[in-house]
Amino acid sequence: MKYILAIDQGTTSTRAILFDEGLSPVASVHEEFPQVFPKSGWVEHDPEDLWRTTASTCNAVIEQVDVADIISIGITNQRETTVVWSRETGQPIYNAIVWQDRRTADYCKALRAAGHEDMFADRTGLLIDPYFSATKLKWILDNVDGARDMARRGELLFGTVDTYLIWKLTGGQTHATDATNAARTMLYDIRKGRWSQTICDLFDIPMDMLPQVKDSADDFGNCRADLFGRSIPICGVAGDQQAATIGQACFEPGMLKATYGTGCFALLNTGDTPVKSKNRLLTTIAYQLDGKPTYALEGSIFVAGAVVQWLRDGLKIISNAAETQSLAQGADETQSVILVPAFTGLGAPYWNPECRGAVFGLTRNSGANELTRAALESVGYQTRDLLDAMRADWVTEGASSVLRVDGGMSASDWAMQFLADIIDAPVDRPQVLETTALGVAWLAGMKAGAMPGQQEFAKQWALERQFLPSMDAEVRRTKYGNWRRAVDATLSF
Repeated sequence: MKYILAIDQGTTSTRAILFDEGLSPVASVHEEFPQVFPKSGWVEHDPEDLWRTTASTCNAVIEQVDVADIISIGITNQRETTVVWSRETGQPIYNAIVWQDRRTADYCKALRAAGHEDMFADRTGLLIDPYFSATKLKWILDNVDGARDMARRGELLFGTVDTYLIWKLTGGQTHATDATNAARTMLYDIRKGRWSQTICDLFDIPMDMLPQVKDSADDFGNCRADLFGRSIPICGVAGDQQAATIGQACFEPGMLKATYGTGCFALLNTGDTPVKSKNRLLTTIAYQLDGKPTYALEGSIFVAGAVVQWLRDGLKIISNAAETQSLAQGADETQSVILVPAFTGLGAPYWNPECRGAVFGLTRNSGANELTRAALESVGYQTRDLLDAMRADWVTEGASSVLRVDGGMSASDWAMQFLADIIDAPVDRPQVLETTALGVAWLAGMKAGAMPGQQEFAKQWALERQFLPSMDAEVRRTKYGNWRRAVDATLSF
């Protein structure tokens, strides 16, 4: 039996999963790492934690098989998170600034006021927002002593997390990323397929800091032999949401998936045409194979699974996520409690980094049950916001209305049934929920010659459960109307 090692480096943890030749997961090791919150709205990671947990989880799963049977490595990662390190020593010059970080909000506001938004949208497909890597990179160069001069002398390298891990795994031999991660930096021209000199000049970012951009299935070098007992080629790389799109086999235009992790990210495959959104969605690259990009519309929710973490760690009304189902089921149906979880602002289609969370409809009888239900419902409401915007932006005959879901929160039957009810469409949950790791395992295995092509892989996708809408239409209209009123009030406050 041959195996693929998938590295899934996320926002709160790192997971290493071994997949066999049939793309079934056979071993998995997971390790959390600390978050760093220097100021309100600032979120960082120690890059050494990202590397340490990657190395330790990989070693732990590799011990369960013969390392000689591992033929390829795939990497999927939290996107937009920004690392800058020394070309000579490999040491980061500052903590990794996480995608959730909002410290550059004022600078982004100034860029919009200066009239740059259309240029960024046309070239990168993105809105000007602190979410993306470019302004984080500029902040590091502007605020770390000597960084700007070091960058101009060619002494510093930039990368998203995949690039940093590839550099570490290959012992500094490969400085590269794939097109899906490059497309999230706000520095990459997704139509021309290259870094934008115009944008780099605007930010005063030397282009030799930037990694080489490759296909999602490509040669990313070989890992150091001393790490895992032998040198293994790295053959697949994709940002986590694009990897999940691949893992869900959303290869046809019109297919749609939503991943529920810390945030929620919905991607709609639009084929070989980049669709410019009129509803503040993002145009991005879903994957790139054989030099040909496939595009997608994406909507991003900043807080999905994180709202369950807030129930656990902030309010301390649950001890684990599994408890949310029984609490939500026990909520008083006569209460209409709405939680808008704008803890770090609101993502698509609102894109307001300044607003903060709010709860509406509290009574003296509101308690843990009602707040838990409101928390789970907030994820369904935000998904409805995204899907409505996508349908307004791109309509094609015969496009599927089915939403394929994955990620930790998709394991909740209650949350997925509410999702189907509020979007008024079927919700399909696959047998393999680790679709992010699955997608990059397929990329790595295909490049290594051990996995089937796209069509055969798509046929292997297997349904675990389908949730069908059963909510009364008037109830749906009222509940979603209450949500929109709550969002309007939150934005105005």
